[in-house]
Order: sequence, then structure tokens, then C-alpha cells
Amino acid sequence: MIQLHIQSKEALQSIIAKRTGETKLGETLHCCYSIDDIKKSDAYYVLFGIAEDIGVHANFGKPGASKAWKTFLHAFVNIQENKYNSGDNILILGHISVTPDTEITSQTPKEVLGDIVKRIDNKVAQVVKNIIDAGKFPIIIGGGHNNAYGNIKGASHALGNAINAINIDAHTDLRHLDYRHSGNSFSYALYNSEIPFLDKYVVYGLHKNYTPQYIFDLFEKHPEQLKYYCIEDLWDKRKQIEQFQIGLDFVKKEPFGVELDCDAIAHFPSSAKSPLGFDLDVVLQCIAYAASQKKCTYFHICEAAPTKKTRTQVGKALSYLVTDFIRYNYENN
Repeated sequence: MIQLHIQSKEALQSIIAKRTGETKLGETLHCCYSIDDIKKSDAYYVLFGIAEDIGVHANFGKPGASKAWKTFLHAFVNIQENKYNSGDNILILGHISVTPDTEITSQTPKEVLGDIVKRIDNKVAQVVKNIIDAGKFPIIIGGGHNNAYGNIKGASHALGNAINAINIDAHTDLRHLDYRHSGNSFSYALYNSEIPFLDKYVVYGLHKNYTPQYIFDLFEKHPEQLKYYCIEDLWDKRKQIEQFQIGLDFVKKEPFGVELDCDAIAHFPSSAKSPLGFDLDVVLQCIAYAASQKKCTYFHICEAAPTKKTRTQVGKALSYLVTDFIRYNYENN
């Protein structure tokens, strides 16, 4: 079963560490009673989680992405409310949960996993469309990168046109259209419908060692639509930011989504943790540039896989990414 669980204000209060003389973000942000109530809220930024790692499992990745939303939420609501952070413009919608009809094991046929992912796609697309239709800005936390397809589809349906996307990621997720998983979300958005949901696409931080040749061939065949920048060519931090801005120029003239796969951050607990990647401060700068663009349409953070040992740091990192994004988007739009 795939459900959207609406976040209650009462349940949120139970995870806030209150302190005399201080106000935490969770004490001032908004909640609602149903997805239809989004329209009534004064908040512009609507946050929701996706508590699943079925798509990652189907793509032979490390599980754990299903825990990212809860980890994020516990850290986010305990941020200080101050002149830099305000809950008045933020609504916590809730999270999408996935309960398979049968137990998922290493022996589960990939077609079964793919069918579940397709159902998740539909739910994610529906929620994203409803948020944008209500005149709000969706920020999506958690799950595998399979959910990029639902984000793009939902935004495309809401806007009535294909959108662009910039993806900070170690991988392209442009694998073959065999069955749905976390490795072919952008392939499906580009090619799996009569009217594509995705137009221009940029991958920033790609790893040469883990990209098959047929995907490089695809980029070379469609330079007017697809671009990539490899991490191995971006050793200097100043160049990292400059190249991201160039990639952003390729997509920012039309509505675009911002995708961040935590695999792109060096040593970050994720479904494909890597010793090679961007430092978190570089990613924060990239996110700030993307958020400041007028045509920015949604923000998605995925593939974080916190453990008991790492959940505090992961929660803080995800919270920094979200607060910085909101801050720069609000100040520039």
C-alpha cells in the first residue's frame, strides 16, 4: 500500500526539544489536515517526505533511503527560529509511505519491484502536481532517485509543458527502460511517453568510473538537450562553482527542477557512498545559486541513507540544505 500520511501538529510537537527563552522552527511552521488544505495555508514552501527505498533495492543499491525523512524532520523542527529562519512560510505536509503486499527480499523479481516503483511514481506525481497547482513550492526529502520521475511528471502536468532539470549526482540515472528503478528515472521522463515530461537535462558531478559508454554516447548524440560535468575534471573549488553556473544557464530559462543525490557528496551516508565527491559547502553554494533563479520549480534531496551512528549528522546536513535553499529562494523571488 502506498499512502500519503498527513503530518499532525500534535505529533510534531512531541519531537521538538523546547527550551525556555528560545523558539524552535517546529513551533511556528504550519501543518494541515488534508492535501486540499494546502491552498488555504499562507505558507509558500511545502515539505513532504518519501519513506521508501524500493527503487534503490531494485537498482542493487544500499537500502536506508526510507529513513531519511524521519531523520531530517527530527533535526529540522529543532532549528532555531530567528531573523534568518522562519516557520511562517513553511508547511510540513507529511510523508509517502510504502508497504509492499509481500516481503521484499533479494529474491524478489525485478519486475515486481518495478511495478511497485511505478505506483510510487503515480503518488509522488499527484502530490507534486497538487502543491504546484495550489501556487506553492514543493520540497521533497528522502527516498531513492527513482522519485525524480514522479517529481518531473507532476511538475510537468501542473505547468502543462515539459520542464528542465539540473541534477547534482555521481550518476546520470539514464539507464535502459527495462523496468522501473532508481537508475532510470530521467530516462523515463525523457523517453517513456508520447509527450516527454523532461526537456533539457544537466548532470553535475558525474563519476567517469561508474558511467557506461552507452550513456556517454547518448550525451554526444543529443548535445542540444543533454549535458554533463564530471567530478574528475573539477578539482578546484572555484571551478566547481563556475561550472555549476554554466550548467544552470543551460536549464534556467524555462521552469526547472533541482535534484540532489547525496551520492554526489564525498563520504556522505547514502545508497552509493563514495570517497570521491563534492564537499558539503560546495553543494550548499550550488543549491543557493539554483534556488535564486526565477524559474526554479521544485527541490528534491534523495538517496541519503542514515544509520544509528550517522543519523544526527545526516539530519543536520539535510536541514542545512533545505534552510539554505528556502533562504535564497525567498530572498531572490
